[in-house]
Order: sequence, then structure tokens, then C-alpha cells
Amino acid sequence: MNNPLIETVLDESGVTTYKLKTFDIQVTARLTGGLAPTITYMHQDKDVTDEIRAIRFHFDNPASYIDNYSTFQRMLYEREQRALNELYESISMKPKNMTTSKQVLWSFFVFLLIMTPIFIIVWMK
Repeated sequence: MNNPLIETVLDESGVTTYKLKTFDIQVTARLTGGLAPTITYMHQDKDVTDEIRAIRFHFDNPASYIDNYSTFQRMLYEREQRALNELYESISMKPKNMTTSKQVLWSFFVFLLIMTPIFIIVWMK
């Protein structure tokens, strides 16, 4: 295995196993012009996105040969969800820190604002 995120370990019985070296991965999501956001993985200021993809899309199931893969995958999933939520919150028109009732009123106001030209056109006919 020549992935810098995976280390080879000999267990007590002398059997070679594989483990992920680190769980210190920063996940960032950003829009780059496509339909879906781009997720980038960083470790110690180094882009490890290709290494993560190589592990995830290996022809063998990574959980079958990497001992701590399920924990690693769970951690990455949580960080990916957080990164996507932060991205969508940053591009959302919804004002931050509003109560639920104020958010409903805001949504109704935005709807009216957008529909005003249509209402005027219909009224003018």
C-alpha cells in the first residue's frame, strides 16, 4: 500500500494489517461553477483529496483491509456534512439568527417581492 494516509502494522500474531495514520483531516466545501460543490480534504496544509479518493474508490472494500476504516469514514462523513452546511449557509439569502416565526415572515416577504412583477402584469391585463 503506497498511500501516505495508510500505515502497515504487524499485529501480535505477525499478520500484516493496515490502519489509517491520522484522523486530523480538514474538510472544505466550495462552489467552483458546477452543479455540485467541490469537497477538498487537507492534512497539515497538504491536499490529500486524491489519497482519500484512492482509499474510498479502491476496487476492494476499504473496510475489509483497513482496521479503523469505519471510524475514519464516519468522521469524514460528519465533517463533509458540516462543510456542506457551512457552504449553503454562506450563500443562503436567509438572514441568520432569526426565530422560526421571523424566518417564515422573511420567506413570505421574499416570495411577495419576487411575485410583485407577475402580480402587476396580471393586474394590468
